[in-house]
Amino acid sequence: MEITEVIKHGLITEKSVMQQNTTTPTGVVIPRYTFAVALEANKHEIRMAVEHMFGVKVLRVNTMRMPGKAQNLRTRKGIFHKEERPWKKAIVTLAPGQSIAELQA
Repeated sequence: MEITEVIKHGLITEKSVMQQNTTTPTGVVIPRYTFAVALEANKHEIRMAVEHMFGVKVLRVNTMRMPGKAQNLRTRKGIFHKEERPWKKAIVTLAPGQSIAELQA
């Protein structure tokens, strides 16, 4: 899998913005960024893609598979059911002092 196919886009939500400025008890800021990634991507590929695309040092990658949500479409002709589309989310922890300017909120 190529590096450009691994990361789909960055996720910016209230929770992910709060994670960007996580501090340790000693006062060190540890930035964490959230990305939607390809289902087939593993942690090593995600680490290499983030380091190559943004030029930062990645300390840790946490991944999770998110289940898709089934949706019903009601029309005059009846009810249609859309398929669930699962996706994968990656939370990337960077080295202290580094950041990704494109995802800053």
